[in-house]
Amino acid sequence: MVNMPADPVTVAEAANPYRDCIQGLANQPITVVRLLADAARELPSGGPLALPGPVTMAEVVERLVANRPRIAIIAGPPDHPAHLLDRPHTLMAAARIWRNGGVPFAFAVPVICDGTAQNNIGQSYSLASRNDTARAVNITFEGHSYHAAYVLAGCDKSPSAILSGLAAAEVARRHRGDRAPVWAVFAPEHVLKGGRIPDAVRDELAGLAARARAAGHGDLGDDIDGNLKYILQCSSDEAFAGQLARARNLGLVDAATERRLLNALAEHTCDHHGGICAFNGTGNSSRTMLAAFGLTPPELELLTGLAGADAVASGVDRLFALINRPEFSLCALLRANFANVVRIHNATGSSSNMLLHLPCIMRHAGYDVTIDDYRAIRDATPVPEVFAHSLTENRDTFVLAQQFLAGHHRGMESLYRVLTDLGVPMDLDAPTVTGTTWGERTAGLTTPVDPALGEAAVIRTTPVRRRSGVEVLGGSFFESCVVKVSGMTDAQYAHFDDHIFVVRYYENEHVCNADFAAADLVDRLRATGGVDEALIAAVVARNGGTPGDFRSLLAGNALSFAFIIAGQGPMAYGMPEMFSPSQNLRHHRLLEASSILMTDGRYSGVTKGACIGHVTPEAYAGGGIGALRDGDLLRLRLSQRRIDLLDRAAFLAGREEPVDPLADPVRRALQAERHARMEHRLLDIAACNVMDLVSDAARGVVPLTVDRRATRDWRARG
Repeated sequence: MVNMPADPVTVAEAANPYRDCIQGLANQPITVVRLLADAARELPSGGPLALPGPVTMAEVVERLVANRPRIAIIAGPPDHPAHLLDRPHTLMAAARIWRNGGVPFAFAVPVICDGTAQNNIGQSYSLASRNDTARAVNITFEGHSYHAAYVLAGCDKSPSAILSGLAAAEVARRHRGDRAPVWAVFAPEHVLKGGRIPDAVRDELAGLAARARAAGHGDLGDDIDGNLKYILQCSSDEAFAGQLARARNLGLVDAATERRLLNALAEHTCDHHGGICAFNGTGNSSRTMLAAFGLTPPELELLTGLAGADAVASGVDRLFALINRPEFSLCALLRANFANVVRIHNATGSSSNMLLHLPCIMRHAGYDVTIDDYRAIRDATPVPEVFAHSLTENRDTFVLAQQFLAGHHRGMESLYRVLTDLGVPMDLDAPTVTGTTWGERTAGLTTPVDPALGEAAVIRTTPVRRRSGVEVLGGSFFESCVVKVSGMTDAQYAHFDDHIFVVRYYENEHVCNADFAAADLVDRLRATGGVDEALIAAVVARNGGTPGDFRSLLAGNALSFAFIIAGQGPMAYGMPEMFSPSQNLRHHRLLEASSILMTDGRYSGVTKGACIGHVTPEAYAGGGIGALRDGDLLRLRLSQRRIDLLDRAAFLAGREEPVDPLADPVRRALQAERHARMEHRLLDIAACNVMDLVSDAARGVVPLTVDRRATRDWRARG
């Protein structure tokens, strides 16, 4: 805990709406009294959270008039697994805020569970919820004139949303000439312990794998056995769902057995204490981001359960220590740490979704940040991967938290130290919510990771590999897209570095999923429009293969498909995650090593393999991805960061000539037909959540007003 000043802190600002406007002073104190009465009743007596006695209306009124720190405790809803322990945490924070002389308020924001929303209409509301939550946070924070926030940061998009809403408040306050900016401390939710497949279910799935191999479907058998090695999470459940659908279509399992197995897996997936899933998806990537921005006190960074009283008290104390220090305001920390966050994001193999959220946060903070800034930092200071995260080798995020709590590493401080020792130019002068810089926090940290952990260590002091992070690509039919190279094996990267793919085009992920699960998948691919013997021979020869039957060409990676799912962008359909097709591709031996997915939608943070997303311009906005068609040829050159559409006739004649599909009037007409279908499909989404006035993915998919106001240079101090 931090030593607090003898006299209570008063916020240094001229304006005080609770002093100058009687209505707020009349309305709000009852909420504080009730919150603290609940804390006194429900929290254990004694310790750093003990209240001196019943809190009276008069005391609250007196503090509000005196301009004591008005601190919002921002939590999530009890219908999201990450937020099941928010009530006791909120009450602990409220008690400490009052003990420190402040005034606590509490409100919650809605949080969509991306797992629950997967593969259904809920995903079309998921990204929209980030912008809506940012507005809601800003409305409440500004409408009730709070000074600071203690945030119980949850999963998926909510941490980025809350950051954005608070940052926007600080930007507006700066314009109004307010002396007090916004201060914030983030307490990430605890990690969800992975589930365990019941022995009887495991035996039944292993038996199914054996039957698949005996029936000549070795790829399915190997896929099931491979998935049995993962900790049980909703992500591995999705893979099992795809594999069981394949088994049913092959006549290896009946529908009733399929349903029973899926129910059993679902029943045993989540620990009843909840938390953020243990894979390194957007939830834990957001945890990493918050800590890398310097917004998370070390004692609250990695928890496996409810935070202890001392940790909460210390976190609140650190927030109070920032009051009246503008150099530690929220926007100051965002600006100073942005480049550090990009480097940490790459080094930890974090979610590709962060390439949407980082520009979103920074643009809400008034900084003109786009995907090009991310790419420039990545190019200027490449970093190695130092995260040996694994869901099959007992190195998931829950284990990372266990190692942290046991003192084997110091979380983000260890990551900063490791990268600095490896020669990465981390900005160690950047401030953090501890009131100190990264240089001060890591001084003397000569052993960032306990060497006794050996291969069990999640954070490594020597690089796991030199290639890391998310790559930004360009091409002949789009401006930018992203691919998570940290989710690709070295063999996949080498294979896809200069390779030709045959396009199979979809306007709907469900049709793509149906193809992946089909018993006659190979026949369907062979019947792809535009695919004939001449094309197959030319593609196989270019990819270094030798002639053979269609299936063997797929298995040998000489013939590869690019599964294009377009019409999924933010304006077209809310930019849903293409997680189900990505999992079905990832866990399909015949396709995983040979083929890619590409979409103007996005992917789950846990996605691995060659999954290319965030294509801009999106199909709905006239982007070239909406003019592709079956049988087109794409050339992927990862090391050159390009994907090009090739002229078919030239390719068959031995030349590789990139073309723009929009130069062809026939393709423009095709795109117009598809646009009409997108317009009709958009009616699936309630009008209040259609994202029609937003920037593109390269600029964070933010409201256009936010986009226009983001004019400041994040590199400029002050």
